[in-house]
Amino acid sequence: MKTSDFDYQLPTELIAQVPPPSRGISRMMVVHAETGVFEHRHIGDILSYLNPDDLMVFNDTRVFAARTFGHWEDSPGKVEVLFVEPSGQFPGAWTALCRSSRPARIGARMLLADGLLKAEILAKSQRDGHLDLALEYEGDLFDLLDGHGVPPVPPYIRRDTLEDPRTQTDRERYQTVYARERGAVAAPTAGLHFSEELLRNIDRHGVLRRFVTLHVGPGTFRPVKADRIEDHVMDAERYEIPVSTAEAIADLRRRPGGRLIAVGSTTVRTLETCAQANDGIVTPGKGRSRIFIYPPYRFRTVDAMLTNFHLPQSTLLMMVSALTSRELMLEAYAEAIREKYRFYSYGDCMLILPHEPPAPLPRS
Repeated sequence: MKTSDFDYQLPTELIAQVPPPSRGISRMMVVHAETGVFEHRHIGDILSYLNPDDLMVFNDTRVFAARTFGHWEDSPGKVEVLFVEPSGQFPGAWTALCRSSRPARIGARMLLADGLLKAEILAKSQRDGHLDLALEYEGDLFDLLDGHGVPPVPPYIRRDTLEDPRTQTDRERYQTVYARERGAVAAPTAGLHFSEELLRNIDRHGVLRRFVTLHVGPGTFRPVKADRIEDHVMDAERYEIPVSTAEAIADLRRRPGGRLIAVGSTTVRTLETCAQANDGIVTPGKGRSRIFIYPPYRFRTVDAMLTNFHLPQSTLLMMVSALTSRELMLEAYAEAIREKYRFYSYGDCMLILPHEPPAPLPRS
């Protein structure tokens, strides 16, 4: 299958640059895959599509201020660093991406975060440009970056300068209300739509909520450059599935009628990675996911999905097409453009129902 098969044209004015005024008010397109029917609703209406026996799984990763600035130790040349994750090659080191006025060379040193963080280049990947950095600092690295870095919003969200007042908005709103485990450089954006009130309403509706953790990396924005999608290789991302989540999924499968509704592509990747390695069973534990889901794909765990609108020719658009079909998903995107939905990370959302849900169960 060709990458170009997943292309579409999006007017730039539909790319959301800021979040909606408050959480819980985003528009939601409902896609009924069996009938091809589209409904235009709002995220608060999601309760109309949930049954008390359903299970919703969220990604509780927390975005940290991974983007920081400084200069080379031996010159005033500017440096911008995006911290990604602890290095798997050098204990205590971190993997990062770097933009600079000169090439990054092994042994070079940087002064970052107003001079409070020193970094030395230990290694450089020839494949993707990632650096391994030895760090010197006092205290907690996340706290240091939170005080002297900025949220790493995607490149299509334009921020003119570091002093851009919208950066302060990003610190709060480019984060889910249930974020707990720090380690992501991109938000699981389907979760941004949920307010505390909406989550309480879901709980009162009788729907069980559980969590996984997948620390989203910069690879989520990496374009598919291969002509054939089968030739694309995903970046690995760290995940963890708690015992309580694995038990809830096992209990769900023992009962008729209940569905697993994944909130976001990162939740889907986590669950499907684990199930693929364990004969369809989700087990607790940690690992790294580099699963690439595209049509045709047999989902082992996910029955429905809430997601945002994704970039043309992206791995995320390919994933949601696998849950329905490429033709129906491109038709849904064309409908969203006609209806002027807001796209991408700060945009509106889509509830994909591959199968018509059973009749609501009676409340006890």
